[in-house]
Amino acid sequence: MSGRRTLHYVFKVGNRTDTLKFYREILGMKVLRHEEFEEGCKATCNGPYDGKWSKTMIGYGPEDNHFVCELTYNYGIGDYALGNDFQGITIKSKQAIQNCKSKDWPISKISENKYEACAPGGYKYILLDEDQPSTDPVQTVSIASSDLAKSMEYWTNIAGMKVFKQGCKSATLGYCEKQASLTLLGIDAEVEHKKAFGRVAISCPREQLQGIQDAAKAINGKILTELVSLDTPGKATVEVVILADPDGHEICFVGDEAFKELSQVDPKGEELINEAIAADKSSEWYAKRNRSKPAA
Repeated sequence: MSGRRTLHYVFKVGNRTDTLKFYREILGMKVLRHEEFEEGCKATCNGPYDGKWSKTMIGYGPEDNHFVCELTYNYGIGDYALGNDFQGITIKSKQAIQNCKSKDWPISKISENKYEACAPGGYKYILLDEDQPSTDPVQTVSIASSDLAKSMEYWTNIAGMKVFKQGCKSATLGYCEKQASLTLLGIDAEVEHKKAFGRVAISCPREQLQGIQDAAKAINGKILTELVSLDTPGKATVEVVILADPDGHEICFVGDEAFKELSQVDPKGEELINEAIAADKSSEWYAKRNRSKPAA
């Protein structure tokens, strides 16, 4: 579909220190920007929580031409139950494999040139033993499907993706083969999202947002958030529509013009997240009361 591209996947994290160690020191990503919020997002970017939270964008390069990760942190929650919905992100990087081994990060070999490592929280990464490309090392994000044909129909007709490859138990789709793709993995079971459920973000020209919403309504598809404007203090206001596919996977469509302004790399991003972690006393508050931070 003209002008659309995959942007990022949203993860909920309970420990920013450990999580950032994995993304920085193991995967070799860099913080692109960091933002703090005093109340929950009206598009539930941080999940169904109303309190203070933060968002950290991290990846191998600018969001204009890289698929990145959005790490959302709710100050009052220490852990999230993981379902079977998220099946992993595949990255070409023999350096990440070497980093796991040299830093004693748990890693398992899947096949001759394929390894698996998990970020804190249990989020799976598939690491390919190949030189990291000068373009985006992120190859695909994989999610579970209980009915592959039904999922493919939704992602092609509503999300507007093309099918690049299809097998008996999987299908790979996207907008352009130079971008990170989406892989649907058939699991022959119900897809369980639990509290750690994430979200795929896709940009499109602003004028397409209403049409995407109307297309979902026409098939009685689930609309989680109707077309709405989201404000980020001191930055661009973006418009989004948030849908759910037949298995409940959340998809955030965002107007590309404003998003390009919002998503510019902030040279102070690393400094801001480090300062936020240093200032975060939420775990200490619970420890003083002989309690652990609640799990979701």
